[in-house]
Amino acid sequence: MSAAFDADALARLFVEARAHRAKLEALPEDARPSNAEEAYAAQKATLHALGASVGGWKVGAKTPDGPIQAALLPADGVHASGARLSMSAFGRAGLELEVAFVFNRAFEAGSGPYSDTEIIGAIGSVHAAIEVVASRFAAWPDVEKPWQLADLQNHGALLVGAGEPYDEAFPFVAPTMSFEFDGKPLFEGPPANPAGDPRRLLAWTVNHAVSHGIAFAAGTVITAGSYTGLAFRDGAGHAVGSIDGLPTVELHFE
Repeated sequence: MSAAFDADALARLFVEARAHRAKLEALPEDARPSNAEEAYAAQKATLHALGASVGGWKVGAKTPDGPIQAALLPADGVHASGARLSMSAFGRAGLELEVAFVFNRAFEAGSGPYSDTEIIGAIGSVHAAIEVVASRFAAWPDVEKPWQLADLQNHGALLVGAGEPYDEAFPFVAPTMSFEFDGKPLFEGPPANPAGDPRRLLAWTVNHAVSHGIAFAAGTVITAGSYTGLAFRDGAGHAVGSIDGLPTVELHFE
């Protein structure tokens, strides 16, 4: 990490933008992350500045064998299915339907590294989830990638449906699903996660967390990438995500 980069300064800007429902037009030179390491430092500083505990993680990859990136999620941004959220809190926001995993054991900060087998064996339940994707930057999505990663990878909120016990036979690569907003479909064609099987992302996320001094409590949720792309809706309404084999997840935008 460059000595010139001030993660705390960037975190303060993010917190102010959230508090005032404002968008950042630019960043001062000392608050511009230039790589993933600086972005992750800003994520951690942002949760500290918010006074927030870790409510979960989001993780994704652009291809089945591509590099993985993750973001901390503040606890007050993770909601049960059916939550009512104000659109004005986000500005322009998109919706994604995802599969999320909840773990039945803790992983202590500084522990590991853990294997895929160890992490998959610790999955307690699997859930349908809706992510609200939103940015603190006025120019989003035309924003530098490290800046987006620092901004909790454009996290707005996460809605998590009720879970089902983990079943390795579940079709994680190509589940059958529907995603609607006020009864109208939010995507066309077959659903697909660009990372392929999202379970490949889980061990990386846990190892990333504990190696950065962040504990993984039992019950932590990881949402692991969109199957439906990013859908924008301008007005209030009711989103319903259904994934075969999992309870439905719902969001009310007001």
